[in-house]
Amino acid sequence: MTALDILDSDKGCQLLENLRDLTRRFERGLIALGYEIIESEHPIVPIMIRDTTKTADLVRFLKDNGVLTTGLNYSVVPKGDEEIRCHIASDRTEYDIDYVLDVLRSFKLAV
Repeated sequence: MTALDILDSDKGCQLLENLRDLTRRFERGLIALGYEIIESEHPIVPIMIRDTTKTADLVRFLKDNGVLTTGLNYSVVPKGDEEIRCHIASDRTEYDIDYVLDVLRSFKLAV
């Protein structure tokens, strides 16, 4: 009942708007960096890597830099559809989003 009360409150509306803003910020940043994504309003943002080895390398690189993501490789997804799923949460900040984008930028520069 508490969760429903929050959803229907001003606080719930603010949390949802913040989540949407952070998701858009992250998606715009990924596109600017040249990453292929599937755009949507959903707070799970897939980064299409399309290669099993590169997906595993990037997931490891992100983890080594304090970023937890989920990599989906063959045989979970078809070959050529390998991706990394990034989960945006409403309690994150613009700094958090920018930090992840900086880590992703440094990975692109390293490969």
